[in-house]
Amino acid sequence: MSTFQDLGLNDDLLQAITDLGFTKPSEVQAKAIPILLESETDLVALAQTGTGKTAAFGFPMLQKIDIDSRTTQGLILSPTRELCLQITNEMKLYGKYCKGLNVVAVYGGSSITDQAREIKRGAQIIVATPGRMKDMISRRLVDISKIQYSVLDEADEMLNMGFKEDITDILSHTPEDKNTWLFSATMPREVATIAKKFMKNPQEITVGNKNESTSNVSHEYYLVNSRDRYSALKRLADANPDIFSVIFCRTKRDTQKVAEQLIEDGYSAGALHGDLSQNQRDLVMKSFRNQQIQMLVATDVAARGIDVDDITHVINYQLPDEIETYTHRSGRTGRAGKTGVSMVIVSKSEVRKIKSIERIINKAFEKKEIPDGMEICEVQLMSLANKIHNTEINHEIDKYLTSINELFADSTKDELIKKFFSVEFTRFYNYYQKSKNLNIAEGSFDRESGRDGGRDFGGKSDSTRYFINVGSKDGFDWMKLKDFLKEILELGRDDVFKVEVKESFSFFNTENELKEKVLAFFTDFKHEGRFVNVEESQNRGGGGRRDGKRSGGRRDDKRGGGRRDDKNGGSGNRSERRRSEGSSKPRRSGSDSNSDKSRRSDSGSRPSVARRSRR
Repeated sequence: MSTFQDLGLNDDLLQAITDLGFTKPSEVQAKAIPILLESETDLVALAQTGTGKTAAFGFPMLQKIDIDSRTTQGLILSPTRELCLQITNEMKLYGKYCKGLNVVAVYGGSSITDQAREIKRGAQIIVATPGRMKDMISRRLVDISKIQYSVLDEADEMLNMGFKEDITDILSHTPEDKNTWLFSATMPREVATIAKKFMKNPQEITVGNKNESTSNVSHEYYLVNSRDRYSALKRLADANPDIFSVIFCRTKRDTQKVAEQLIEDGYSAGALHGDLSQNQRDLVMKSFRNQQIQMLVATDVAARGIDVDDITHVINYQLPDEIETYTHRSGRTGRAGKTGVSMVIVSKSEVRKIKSIERIINKAFEKKEIPDGMEICEVQLMSLANKIHNTEINHEIDKYLTSINELFADSTKDELIKKFFSVEFTRFYNYYQKSKNLNIAEGSFDRESGRDGGRDFGGKSDSTRYFINVGSKDGFDWMKLKDFLKEILELGRDDVFKVEVKESFSFFNTENELKEKVLAFFTDFKHEGRFVNVEESQNRGGGGRRDGKRSGGRRDDKRGGGRRDDKNGGSGNRSERRRSEGSSKPRRSGSDSNSDKSRRSDSGSRPSVARRSRR
């Protein structure tokens, strides 16, 4: 089917499509719309971000609901406020000629009373985040007992964000005979479980292969020492003068820190993460959409609401904790038929993850070199030359030409060009002339962490595995435990790895040279009044068996997993004193701990030519 007319849409929707400038349906639209229009069925659609999924479920829902009724007939659940608002706005545009249509967005951070009032006026379609929707149901501010169509958009991301219970509770208030349409970029086990529980014999369509990255995006990785991660980021930005990018970090703290460093170094950058107020997030996104911000540093969760077609690059400053998340990240670029680049900055311990991602996305990465200073100077110089060549002449300058010509009367054409371009070139040259080579070879020695880059990812050959007597019941997941260990032990981001959390105990690895430090630190260490015991484990695979095969233990297991009375005449005080003197303040880990050195490594502040915004 080559046109929207062929899909069976009515005249009101076709007129809106014409106004929006859509010419032909995307693959997911061409596959999904006829199925949803022609039959009452459940549907699972797997397609990458940016392939037009909103229209794929939006047009059929708008055509099938009764616009003349004030009853809520459609419910669309999305993971974030930004995506909720985006879907709402698009549904309104699609239904602009559907007289009487009322689509209401329901999300946190805005007045629940106002939202309830809008629904009471008669909302045929509600677009909601799970948390706020569950709250409104519990307050009896909304009635979804008669909906005919429910959509789970970005289902994998909603489950990654911990909304499984909320989704289950919300759908329990809906009719059993409704149609459920599930749209997702990936199909992890949790999504399959939701589909099995709430859907009846769903039809399935897949655009590309499951979890596969879009063909419009090329994938590159750059191998550097951990301490050079930030310097590498700056060089990649400078080597692409027209970059309009999203930079992904794993944590909110790292996101804010990297954005602050970029702004300090003269880049037009901004941060987007969960600690910002809704107003701050709106302002950041408005600036980014207007391209006043060139480099948006974001967490994975916050980036779910980014719907910008012109993003040229995605830069993975840190790889995601879940490999499948990479698919969502790379889907931010290469949208609306355009091409994009997904770059990954990796240290030695992360190289094996690249291979795992390649298997999932069914695409090969190209290993590239961080450009040296002189390459960047050349790129910046030619970028400036092209901009000048393409600049339209402002004839208001004509009245000053006589004075300018007199000033340069003795200069030849070549001298004048050299003088003009030297204004900018000299700044970049001075900045980069003494810059070092940031690239390292696979299998070489990582100077910062003291690791052989040839070891297996996960640390099987030259690392020590430990047992620790805290687990999920103590409030830890693997990420929180990793951050906890890095902070108290004052280690770098990549020095703690292969963390595995069980209910009452956990495992983790460090390099062998850190073993003495780790075991010594936990000799008498208390956390929240409880002794934390760390011992070397013989369980190399981390399978979670606690079979007594541990060495290096210093306490009797009869003490109840590390709990004991303080009978050692002040040993606990020594522990508390060590914490107060050495590790009470959060330490910048990984690249953050060396951010100042990273900025100095490329000879000081960035040239002021970078202080601009793309308009």
